[in-house]
Amino acid sequence: MKIETLTVGPLEENCYLVIDESTNRAVLIDPGDEPARIVEAIRDSGAVLESVWLTHAHFDHLGGLAGVIRAHPVPVHMHPLETPLHGVAVDSALRFGIRIEAPPAADHELAEGDRVKVGSEELSVMHVPGHAPGHVAFYNDSVVFGGDCLFAGSIGRTDLPFGDRDTLDASVARLIALGDELAVYPGHGPATTIGRERRTNPFVIGTARLVRVKR
Repeated sequence: MKIETLTVGPLEENCYLVIDESTNRAVLIDPGDEPARIVEAIRDSGAVLESVWLTHAHFDHLGGLAGVIRAHPVPVHMHPLETPLHGVAVDSALRFGIRIEAPPAADHELAEGDRVKVGSEELSVMHVPGHAPGHVAFYNDSVVFGGDCLFAGSIGRTDLPFGDRDTLDASVARLIALGDELAVYPGHGPATTIGRERRTNPFVIGTARLVRVKR
């Protein structure tokens, strides 16, 4: 699996183009801004885009969605609890002085335990609320796309509407339980690993409790 990171927009959100090289099929995770640049990256990759996956519906994670879907009319996957945030994305962006195009509605609902595919690769869906009510992560035995749940050295904000710190702590604990070897590709900032965050992240040390995760 090839992962291309596109850091886009004024909030420097990480959009991921994930390519299954054995089939040349791709998915896009969280097209937050700069749709023309994202579309160019898809074209340059030579891969066929199959779908878009949203970890959550804050405006900085779907601000480029409309432009991408215009160029590539593929299904959009989102947890249904994100619908309220999706509906106010344009107004939320304006409060930060940012203009985005109204994002198209999701085509498919995500839920805990779902399996999603890119080509021949399969990832599981984990519901990890706290930063946002319908926040999800996508993971397999080697990688987790964690959105704004877990960062290198930090965790997601909970001072936004629908945020809750206790809920987020429980979600972070579930991610930590996936195993030290997994690479973490977050919604902002550099990639990291579960092991590094378990050992060094001050928001994780002493607070994360191991829980069993069904794979």
